[in-house]
Amino acid sequence: VQLQASGGGLVQTGGSLRLSCAASEGIRRFNAMGWYRQTPGKQRELVAIINSGGVINLADSVKGRFTISRDNAKNTVYLQMNSLKPEDTAVYYCYAQVTVVLTAMSYWGQGTQVTVSS
Repeated sequence: VQLQASGGGLVQTGGSLRLSCAASEGIRRFNAMGWYRQTPGKQRELVAIINSGGVINLADSVKGRFTISRDNAKNTVYLQMNSLKPEDTAVYYCYAQVTVVLTAMSYWGQGTQVTVSS
């Protein structure tokens, strides 16, 4: 499985960005897809994830500002980020979990930089 993330960039505080993560295979069979982020010196943290049943889990820090959605026809997951804050600045990584021969496998995209200026 290959994941191609896009949509990062530079935005001012209060602005919006939409990240896209396109998978190389049909995502209907994926257990879950989502986004993590990482800043220098810190561990990668969950931002948002959506499972195959459409259940969504959002980090407390982004609730009310970010939404995640999936388009099975396009094999793509989106992260809509509104009301961005400087603390949202990070490299955002697309993530997918897929069951392969009864084993849950994790896949990561290449990361896309999001920078929010104050």
